[in-house]
Amino acid sequence: MTKKSELKQQVSAAIQACLEKKAEELSILEMEKGSGAFTDYFVLCSGTNPRQVQAIADEVELRLKKAGLRPTHVEGYTQAEWVLIDYVDFVVHVFSEKARKFYDLERLWKSARKLTSSDLAKKPAAKKQAASRKEAAKKSTAKKKAAAPRTAARSKTRAQGSKTKKKSRKSA
Repeated sequence: MTKKSELKQQVSAAIQACLEKKAEELSILEMEKGSGAFTDYFVLCSGTNPRQVQAIADEVELRLKKAGLRPTHVEGYTQAEWVLIDYVDFVVHVFSEKARKFYDLERLWKSARKLTSSDLAKKPAAKKQAASRKEAAKKSTAKKKAAAPRTAARSKTRAQGSKTKKKSRKSA
């Protein structure tokens, strides 16, 4: 399994954990390489009260711990306004509704591409299909190019043959 597909699986696990605890306004941002972002993905969601915010954060940590992944840093858990769970390649942000509106990370990182959880699953398959189509097109083009000289040679031979037949008819 490639590092990128493994990362997408981990992000998907975090998303499923959020959804299991009834997180609201779930949003996934794929950070651009040249944007100065320190991670590849942001997973953002909201809880309706401090207890739910903590429950969502707990479930994310528990689910990823089972997959063998521990956060490098957790911040804001006791206040439960904005819990940040840092896994280096992706960061999970669990907000209270008020903090979510105030910080508005989607606006701050508006250059990031917004994804859905199904996008994480579809990407590798779509890329593989596109790559296989390109490969098939290359092979077909190569076959046509290889066949072209033979076809041209046959055409010349036929044309020359018909000219000699015409000459022989005229001389007779």
